Amino acid sequence: MSASAAPPPAPDRLRHKTVSAAVTESLRQRILNGEFAPGIQLRQDALAEEFGISRIPVREALLQLEAQGLVKIVPHRGAVVTGLSVEEVEDIFRLREQLEPPLLALSARRFAAADYRRLRSLTDEYGAALEAGQVERWGELNRSFHLDLLRYADRPRSLSIVSSLLQDCDRPTRLQLSASGDTARADHEHTQIVALCEAGRINEAAALLQAHIAHAAVSLVAIYRQAHAG
Repeated sequence: MSASAAPPPAPDRLRHKTVSAAVTESLRQRILNGEFAPGIQLRQDALAEEFGISRIPVREALLQLEAQGLVKIVPHRGAVVTGLSVEEVEDIFRLREQLEPPLLALSARRFAAADYRRLRSLTDEYGAALEAGQVERWGELNRSFHLDLLRYADRPRSLSIVSSLLQDCDRPTRLQLSASGDTARADHEHTQIVALCEAGRINEAAALLQAHIAHAAVSLVAIYRQAHAG
């Protein structure tokens, strides 16, 4: 192997990897926050200039984002931010309505005091983030809360599906909360679901969870349809 073909020294490779990870996270948050809307083209040269780096870590970051489903590498266009259609949003939330309430009914019967402390801590964090307008944390905390509600259902395949659906819901959920102003309702319903479980009213908690998901779906679909109509 010639000297020109040799791989860069380990410190250089590590530096590129570190820079790429930082760029990936920065772009990921901007996509999730809606700064980069679906359909927007992310140009490597412009991003490299913005970050003050070479195009190599930018290209690596875009490939990571494609693996996460946030962008799609399109021939002759480069990286384009992905998005969901109205039909896809309806399908995702319909599946969540079907899966999450019965999983909660199975899981909640196994909650211990430590689990309720964890859930209340998550609702407190979620409420604080909503009140502070920390949009970048809404999806993450919402996903953690819903998965924690279902953690003891002992249905690994269903939980894997729900986890994927919640990941897909991240951006739409942030959009729904931001555009509808439903933050107080979302916060209250999370708190009520935990309180009902702790009071042993598990069927009521499952019913509220179903209504909670259904309301978000109706609100979000209306927002999407209005945006497309405009």
